[in-house]
Amino acid sequence: MPDAPTPSRNPLVASEDWWAVWLAGLVMAGVVAGAIGAVPGVGRWAALPTEAFAGRAAGLAALGIVMAALSALAVRIMGHSARRHAVAFVPLFLLAVAAYTLANQVGVRAAGFGYAFWALIIGLIIANTRGTPDWLRPALRSELYIKTGLVLLGAEVLFGNILRLGGPGLFVAWLVTPVVIVFMYQFGVRFLQIGSRSLVIVIAAATSVCGVSAAIAVAAAARAHKQELTLAVGMSLIFTVAMMIVMPLGIRWVGMDPVVGAAWIGGTVDATGAVVAAGAILGEQAEQIAAVVKMIQNTLIGVVAFLVAVFWVTRVEATGERRPAAMEIWYRLPKFIIGFVAASLLFSFVLTPSLGEARVAATLDLTSDVRGWLFCLAFVSIGLESSLRDLARHTSGGRPIQLYVTGQAFNVVLTLAAAYLAFGGILFERVRDVETNARNEGPPATVIEHNLATDRDATPLFYTEVEGWQNYQSSPRNGTRAATRSD
Repeated sequence: MPDAPTPSRNPLVASEDWWAVWLAGLVMAGVVAGAIGAVPGVGRWAALPTEAFAGRAAGLAALGIVMAALSALAVRIMGHSARRHAVAFVPLFLLAVAAYTLANQVGVRAAGFGYAFWALIIGLIIANTRGTPDWLRPALRSELYIKTGLVLLGAEVLFGNILRLGGPGLFVAWLVTPVVIVFMYQFGVRFLQIGSRSLVIVIAAATSVCGVSAAIAVAAAARAHKQELTLAVGMSLIFTVAMMIVMPLGIRWVGMDPVVGAAWIGGTVDATGAVVAAGAILGEQAEQIAAVVKMIQNTLIGVVAFLVAVFWVTRVEATGERRPAAMEIWYRLPKFIIGFVAASLLFSFVLTPSLGEARVAATLDLTSDVRGWLFCLAFVSIGLESSLRDLARHTSGGRPIQLYVTGQAFNVVLTLAAAYLAFGGILFERVRDVETNARNEGPPATVIEHNLATDRDATPLFYTEVEGWQNYQSSPRNGTRAATRSD
């Protein structure tokens, strides 16, 4: 997927990969220095979409102008027309605003259909009806938006958090995830004989790690086609909503230990927002445990993307018996991964000790808002560049769906076994269930009803902060409720 730098120009300024690092670094520096104090967004609404823009229109306009200017600067230095990009960026940004508006309707948020879903739908409808106009295409730089967002995502993966999570969560998340990825890759390539290995690995990452965010990172690392990312994201979003609704009902119906059930949900439901919403049906303690397991799994995004990139360069794209030299690996390795890892190390070992956890959490609130806008722009762009005919070709014979269903079934069974071993008192000290009486009072019948009743957001693709998760083994005994922050 990365741009090949123009031979006569320095790759540090001619490559989208490096510009993703520079733009993300500029955003992080602006937030840390206090130059960026807020990121405008679309509000929630119930009856009329206009409710979402009360007092927000000016801020959104300013955000669009700044993002247009910064991306146009990068485009100009890379050797393209800044004016054409800036002119086309305005309607592209308006389409992203429309996607956020649809996602922020209270019922839609409760159901878990976030901005990524609506951005893809909007782009696909335009591209496959009237067609994407040529004058809009200069702004359709999905890879630049995706990679910049991924570097910002790296800042949200804090190594200090991992050290405080404890053995049970690490056992469930880190044992199952690599096994599922390897199984799905081998199953898709060897048994289903899917021709595109990049499609197989993107679906495997979406299933085993954290849905959309992992699919984006691995698609960039494996240089997957946009249609392949669209297909993987679409399947992940649809099955995530279904699992969010069905899993807690099944857990309660069979009388499963809610502590084990929460760990099971955290390791199998793809999106973090859906995980927390599903866990909340089992109680506040279960909500916190589900969030913890998912947070650990989310830390694997960068590791998986890096390993996939190296595997692609050294094995999948290697010709004949010759293995690429070290410098060739460096040249072909997606540079946004370097930015991702650097951002994680910077926030984990420099900014957190020097600024404190509260200041870093506030910083990440802002950088993750910027990341959300970048991902939304990327998905609108992907939709505008995608053909339903091409998507249908990728689903020929239903093999990608077979891969996802089989992989998710394997994931569900393996994670359930791991959850029993880790949280059922077999390998580690049992986490006591303290909410049996409260649970017997009977929460709403479904996740969506509970989300509506509590004004809960099930749409975020990734969380950076779940208050109280550090003490998940003790805090729930005191009734501490996990508070979540949405993208």
